[in-house]
Amino acid sequence: MLMVVDGQGGGIGKVLVQKIRAALPKADIRAIGTNSIATQAMVQAGASAGATGEGAVVWNAARARVIIGVIGVFFPYSMMGEVTPKMTEAICASAAVKIAVPMARCGILVAGVKAQLNELMDEAAAKAVEYYNSIGEKRV
Repeated sequence: MLMVVDGQGGGIGKVLVQKIRAALPKADIRAIGTNSIATQAMVQAGASAGATGEGAVVWNAARARVIIGVIGVFFPYSMMGEVTPKMTEAICASAAVKIAVPMARCGILVAGVKAQLNELMDEAAAKAVEYYNSIGEKRV
């Protein structure tokens, strides 16, 4: 299962779901939002299922093979406080491969990142697809 995590309006997660779905039409892509607006945007973009909030992040992170989202999901209290410490702990402790899209809007600057956001999302989605294809839908 691929877990796409986003918050705020869900715009980045929506694009990631679309890109991954185009490459993996039958994959189990879970849209996990820090709020219902983000979840809804990702489900409408083609996610297999969606869930919202801290419990959803914790439960799905433990089962995911790939977790992808903006870099803020790895830092507590980012996204204007939407990301809780329990969420980041669950994501970071997960055995899943984690793919982060760097974004300065999360208040986290990554040295050396010079690409535009669209390029970063293309690369992140491609990495998720590549890894997913290498492991398949095996259960954790």
